[in-house]
Amino acid sequence: MGVLANKTVLELGSMIAAPFATHILGQLGAEIIKIEPPGGETTRRLVRGGPSGTYIAYNRGKKSICLNLQSEDGARIFRSLVAKADMLVHNLSPSAARKMKVTFEECEAINPRIVFCHIKGYGPGPLSEEIASNPIAEAATGVMFANRTNGKPSRLGPSYHDQFAGCYAVIGVLSALLDPDASRERRNIELGLYETGLHIAARELVGVQLKSQITGKAEQEPSPEFSMPGYGAYETADGRWIYLVMLTDDHWRKFCRAAVLEVDPELATLRQRRKHRAVVEDIVTQNVKRFSFEEWTGSLAAAGVGFTEVLSADKVLDAKQARTPAKYSSIPFSSFTFEAPDFPVAASLATEGLVAPPPLLGEHTVPLLREAGHSDAEIKTLVEAGTVVTASDDDDLWNMRTEALALAR
Repeated sequence: MGVLANKTVLELGSMIAAPFATHILGQLGAEIIKIEPPGGETTRRLVRGGPSGTYIAYNRGKKSICLNLQSEDGARIFRSLVAKADMLVHNLSPSAARKMKVTFEECEAINPRIVFCHIKGYGPGPLSEEIASNPIAEAATGVMFANRTNGKPSRLGPSYHDQFAGCYAVIGVLSALLDPDASRERRNIELGLYETGLHIAARELVGVQLKSQITGKAEQEPSPEFSMPGYGAYETADGRWIYLVMLTDDHWRKFCRAAVLEVDPELATLRQRRKHRAVVEDIVTQNVKRFSFEEWTGSLAAAGVGFTEVLSADKVLDAKQARTPAKYSSIPFSSFTFEAPDFPVAASLATEGLVAPPPLLGEHTVPLLREAGHSDAEIKTLVEAGTVVTASDDDDLWNMRTEALALAR
């Protein structure tokens, strides 16, 4: 049993931030009811017309009820769900939330104890009504300026700001749950991707201020990696890539020991190595190329140097550290099986539901309506009116059967 067993969370989420937050809450034992519009949330249709990796990874074990919240009956069913829930998490735009009556004031009027979390583009301020996504948060908070492709500011690969916002949302929700006398303000959690980005960038933002006050100018480093000679990815003799962490003089001495190099007195300190950056980079590059990755593994580990192989995504879960003990659950979905990493605090994981697949669209619509007291005749009427949608066992999730039939003709 997870720490949140017997707690129910309603999620009106799309893409990453809100689904990631409720994924964590679900891993901690909460029941997650994913409320989706008739067409389903966005990540259900991103790969060959079917669910994406995002959907599979962050929606497993949830229940899906498909409602048209813009219909009178759909809104009524939503209110009945709110009345029994402990938490609600969503990342609708502010205007959509008001239109569908998914605001703290409206939900609190139904359920005075509910913990409500709205993950949005911007928190309070002049942009609070504007829409922002992960790359906009990167651009606005300095991350994109430092991350360049061929000189052009570029977004990072993973949507880290969305995921950080999801984590911050969980922290806010849990802090409200821990307080039995939580005020309205504490239970009304409003979290912006922009504000999340500011907090993540605090080190860099303060670092620029520090340099500005010491040197009189706001010196911009290309990235934290390039500010440290010998810190980064280097190719080994067998064409693999090894990432080295050399932040201190002690790190440099340990690398030289592993590479069987004499420590040059002219390069003994970080200040000296920065002054001769090109020389240091050439020393590290040429020496790493002398040996295979496996040879480096032994010598670097013996010398106490921080390192790892730079792995492609298809090889990450083959690593012994990932598999021993397994840091993931095997999830069946459609005709496939996926290995999806779990919440990394193993002692906090719920013991039940870890291997449950993500739901089909509307898979739990009927049982949830029955649980709410609706008769089968009422449910049939709701389905026929398009107010609710139920799952179909014949769903061709990735259009594979359709394509196979087309090829056979």
